[in-house]
Amino acid sequence: MNRYFPRLAATAAVAVLALTLTACSGDAAPDTPALSHIHGLGLRGDTLYVATHQGLHTPDADGRPVLVGDRRDDFMGFTVTARGDFLASGHPAPGSDGPADLGLIASTDSGRTWRERSLAGKVDFHALDTASDATVYGYDSARGLLRVSADGVAWEERASLRALDIAVSPAAPGTVLATTETGVVRSTDGGRTFAPASGRVLAYVFWAAPDALFGIDPDGVLFRGTDRGASWTRVAPVPGGAPQALTAVDARRLLVATQDGVYESRDGGRRFDRRMAVESGEH
Repeated sequence: MNRYFPRLAATAAVAVLALTLTACSGDAAPDTPALSHIHGLGLRGDTLYVATHQGLHTPDADGRPVLVGDRRDDFMGFTVTARGDFLASGHPAPGSDGPADLGLIASTDSGRTWRERSLAGKVDFHALDTASDATVYGYDSARGLLRVSADGVAWEERASLRALDIAVSPAAPGTVLATTETGVVRSTDGGRTFAPASGRVLAYVFWAAPDALFGIDPDGVLFRGTDRGASWTRVAPVPGGAPQALTAVDARRLLVATQDGVYESRDGGRRFDRRMAVESGEH
């Protein structure tokens, strides 16, 4: 049992994480106005991008979601690279042509258009991250496998594990964290092997800078990581219920998607303001 939680709380947290690990996309009407689930967050400049079950959105002046481009695909594993390019995976919108799994797709115009990079019809990455040397790490959810690519085209298969999210160290490209049902696991050899889990059970992690490692647990409580993810300090609960995605810019600015919206903090997670409202639903 995780030593940070009473038995019942730990059991509930693991159950929630296990359910999320097995969740994938279902069918949704392409004209559905509500966003049923958020799969990723990103910032380009000061513009917030929200990858959802019904396409990529950004908030308008009133915090309402506006579709970016014309694709309503189920965007999974969404991330913004250091160059500002968008990477994603997932599934095409109902009625669209093409394979059921998008593989790795990329956008160089802030999500207005996308192009296939690799693995179309073969892989659905539920988590993506990039290292400081531009290496792409992707978690292949269907096979429970970490894949790594230097160019987003040719991939190596690395460790097998059951994970929800991954985060790559901004200072050491070979150091990778993954969230599992038993706790956060760490690799120092580029994801070839992972040490046994120790410490806290978290749902999502994001490593924006050496001093900006954040994690959020299945109950929506934010934690700050130190010692390369070996230790976690509680910061505060995030409004809106169970978490759906997490990203950070630095040690003070981060964004979290929960069941009723996307929330931003500019003081390291002590206070959050809602940037975009969403309607919770099945995913």
